[in-house]
Amino acid sequence: MKKFDSATVWNELIAEFDAANPRGDETEAVAFLESMAQGGAALELGIGTGRIALPLSERGIRVDGIDLSPAMLAKLRSRPGGERVSVTLGDMSDVGVDGTYPLIYVVFNSLFNVPSQDGQARCFENVATHLSENGVFVVEAASPMTWFHGLRKEQYVEAEVVEVDHVVLDVLRFDSATQMLWESHVRISPKGVHMFPVVQRYSWPSELDLMARLAGLELKERWGSWTREPFTSSSPTVVSVYGHREG
Repeated sequence: MKKFDSATVWNELIAEFDAANPRGDETEAVAFLESMAQGGAALELGIGTGRIALPLSERGIRVDGIDLSPAMLAKLRSRPGGERVSVTLGDMSDVGVDGTYPLIYVVFNSLFNVPSQDGQARCFENVATHLSENGVFVVEAASPMTWFHGLRKEQYVEAEVVEVDHVVLDVLRFDSATQMLWESHVRISPKGVHMFPVVQRYSWPSELDLMARLAGLELKERWGSWTREPFTSSSPTVVSVYGHREG
C-alpha cells in the first residue's frame, strides 16, 4: 500500500469511526485487565480513542497511554473521562514514558501495526524495562491461522456491515512470505465512499513468545478469549500474558 503513513492516515475521520464502532468485547477485556493490574497503574500501547482505557480508568485504575496518531489522542481527550488518562504522542515500539507499571497491555492487533519484526521485538524489549518486578505484559491479537480460512489467492472481500443506509466492506490482501497484510475498511453510504486503510505485519503466537524471551520475559498464561477460554487452533483471538523470566 503506497504512501501509507500511520500518523497521517489515522486522521479525524478514522478517529470518529473508531470511537463510534466498539468491538463488543469491552466489558470482558476491561474485567480481564483489571484483574491483572494488581491495584496499580496501567500503560496502554496504541491507546487510540480510549475504547479500553476509558472504562478501565472508570474502575479506579490509573491508565497512561501512548499512540502515534494526534487525531486519535485528540478524540480520546474530548470523550467523557478523557482528562483522567495521561497520553504520550509517539511510537509505541519506543515506549516513551517514565517509570514502571504492574500492567502494560496492547489490544486488538495494535502490536501488528508496528510493521517490522525488528520493531515488534524492540517493543517487547522496551516494555520489559518499564514492567515492575511482578508486572505483566498482556498482548491481544488475532490468531493468524484463522485469517487464512477465507482466503483465495491470499486475499478476500467480506461484508462487515450491511444496513439500509450504509455498508462496510473489509478488503484484505496477504503476503505470507513477509507476513504483511494490506487492508481497507470501505464504508459506502449516501455521504460517499470512505476508506479506512491498515498496514500490519502479523506474528504467530510462537514468534511472540520468542520476542518475549529475547527481552527477558516469558509466557505466563495464554487464552483464546478475554473470558479465559482455552486457546486452540480454531481460536480467532489469542490473549498472551508475559512476565519477567524467573531465574
